[in-house]
Amino acid sequence: MNSASIDTGLLLLRVAAGLTMAAHGYQKFFSGGRIAGTGAWFDSIGMRPGRVHALLAAATEIAAGVLLALGLATPFAGAAFVALMVVAGYTVHRGNGFFSVRSGWEYNFILAVIGAAVATAGPGRYSLDHLSGWDTGLSGVAGALIGIVGGLAAGVGQLVVFFRPPVPAGS
Repeated sequence: MNSASIDTGLLLLRVAAGLTMAAHGYQKFFSGGRIAGTGAWFDSIGMRPGRVHALLAAATEIAAGVLLALGLATPFAGAAFVALMVVAGYTVHRGNGFFSVRSGWEYNFILAVIGAAVATAGPGRYSLDHLSGWDTGLSGVAGALIGIVGGLAAGVGQLVVFFRPPVPAGS
């Protein structure tokens, strides 16, 4: 396989995953219950204050998605993917098993792995990081540390500081 094939594959993966994540954030701002409804939902699952988390989640999903799609600050976008999906997987999906058809954490896992993999591999030649020369120092071990370790630390840190699950009735 030649490098053009790898670069094209990375481009396809980055754009598909990035636009998917950005769309997820967009819908928090502009669909359904918008930020007010999303904030109330965040409160209900124990991520308090809900409105603040709704705004931060929506903005981070859009920013990380656009950055990954463009291949700009790629390991940091990958870290955001990991952090977002750790929080979502733990707060919403962990009790439902693995498979997404049962509202499990399968989808969260795949998006986190995509973020970690692209942070590690680098964005490829068809990226803004490559055009700027940032890709050479921020891939491989450095990209993995930023994307995986940084993302896990950010996600777990957010859970430790802000996650206060509701107490079941009758407890």
